[in-house]
Amino acid sequence: MRAIVQRVAEAEVSVDGRVVGSIGAGLLVLLGVAGADGPAEAGILAAKIAKLRIFRDSGDRMNLSLRDIGGRILAVSQFTLYADASRGNRPSFAAAAPPAWAEELYDRFCGELTSLGIVVEKGVFGAMMRVRLVNDGPVTIILDTDAWGKKS
Repeated sequence: MRAIVQRVAEAEVSVDGRVVGSIGAGLLVLLGVAGADGPAEAGILAAKIAKLRIFRDSGDRMNLSLRDIGGRILAVSQFTLYADASRGNRPSFAAAAPPAWAEELYDRFCGELTSLGIVVEKGVFGAMMRVRLVNDGPVTIILDTDAWGKKS
């Protein structure tokens, strides 16, 4: 799984002009699922994001987690995170999981976050979405479970 994690002051996602998910201070997570991913990756990535210390403490250091500040997550599925443009100019998305599997793991990822006490707002899987955000910092972190080696 691959996630682009952005610290935001606020974010929202809309489909057909209707807001379907909205948060104040917290994290916008753009989530890509690879074909080889499974439930273990969803749990590991959710735990990592819930504990990621990228919010400012009273000393203005990035030392607090989402849970520490009572923030929320806006999770948006994004298969294009697995784009491969190494050959030619039209990206291949062959590494991305098939839609049914990707949706199952996206839902699993969101459920794992919820079980950790995080409030999660979601986009609509597979829909054409518009995402609006106000970056805080800006702080943007790329997380990729493939880079972390085999999971148990």
